[in-house]
This record gives sequence, C-alpha cells and structure tokens, in this order.
Amino acid sequence: MNKVFANSDEAVADIPDGATIMAGGFGLCGVPENLLAALVRRGAKGLHTISNNVGVDGFGLGNLLESGMIESHIGSYVGENKLLESMVIAGTLRLILIPQGTLAERIRAGGAGIPAFYTPAGVGTIVAEGKEVREFDGRTYLLERALTADFALIKAWRGDRLGNLVYRKTARNFNPMMATAAKITIAEVEELVEPGMISPDEVATPGIYVKRIVKGEVYERRIERRTLRAS
Repeated sequence: MNKVFANSDEAVADIPDGATIMAGGFGLCGVPENLLAALVRRGAKGLHTISNNVGVDGFGLGNLLESGMIESHIGSYVGENKLLESMVIAGTLRLILIPQGTLAERIRAGGAGIPAFYTPAGVGTIVAEGKEVREFDGRTYLLERALTADFALIKAWRGDRLGNLVYRKTARNFNPMMATAAKITIAEVEELVEPGMISPDEVATPGIYVKRIVKGEVYERRIERRTLRAS
C-alpha cells in the first residue's frame, strides 16, 4: 500500500470531530507544523490533544486553539501561550498537566502495550489526587495509566516511502514514542527519499508504525526566545 500523500491536506482529510490527537514537538522544535496547519484548514472540532506544550500564539497547536478546535489538552508545559491561559481560566478548555517525564513514559507505555505503571513523580502533590497509591521498598508511588490516540501527527527530518524515519538532534523529542502510540501515525518529513537510501542503523522509527507520510511544504524556522549578547 502506498503510504505517501501528495500534500498535508490530503494526509489529514479524514480526521473527524472529537478525535484524540498526539502532536510531536518540544517548544518550537520538531513540531509537525505543516500537518497542524492543514488540520486547521480541515476545521475539525472538539479535538482532544496530547502534546508536551500547546505551541505558542499563532504557531503549531496555538493555531488550533485560535480556531476553537481543541476541547481538552493533556501536556506538561503551557507557559508560552497566553490564549491557553485565558481559556483555562474562563473554563472553556479542559487542561490536564502531567510531569514531563511521566507524560513521556505514559506515551511510551501506550505504544508498548503496557496499560499502567507506578512512578514516584507527583507523590504528595495535586498530581496524586484520585490516583492509586502503593509503597514499594518503603517508597510511595502513583499508578499512572498509559496514553494512546486516534492519530499521531509527528515530524521527522528524513523519511523514505515505506515510512522509515530519521530525526535530527533535539527535534527527535516526543516524536518517536508518539509514532508508536496511535492507531494512525502521520509523519511529515523535510526530505522524502526512496527505500534503501536510509541506512537501517539510522532508522529511529520503523515504517511499520507509520501509516502516512508527506513531505512538508514550508518551514518557518522560528526561534523560541532570541537572546543577543549586549554590544
């Protein structure tokens, strides 16, 4: 079956209202910006998103927020998005914050078929509210459930037509684990090559996990916080 889609709009055309969507990225690094922009054009409503953060105002998941497409969000950091802050305070968006390492492990567990695990992160804080607590070797742990999604929108540096992916440096972040944890994984890549042009030793995400792949059209190359040395 051909996994390659002509453009991002075709790749996300069947994402329905109310879908649960994982979106790769950390800050502005490794964000599937073309797929997210196409999803805004698609106009799906009532989405439940899972991502480390919700982008920034006017970029990435931030555009979905501005379009009123997100009903709830699970993540670990929200400090760069003023619109999200106002929506949470107004009660128009349901937000669940999770310690970053726990978020990563919940996604990894979902991809590995592990339904739940115990972690000490969050013990004695509001993170522990309503969760099962157990002691192991004299230390307290919380039970955390795995996370999965209907769709995962991820970003890679290079991919072949079979869906094998290579990530570049810190742009790898949450993308590989999300690729394993969704029913349908859609990858956008900067370079699309023929099978055999990627060494097996370089492959971080095998094509077995990727249902659709598309070459990104445009990249903004944003800098999250520009810091300059005083002259």
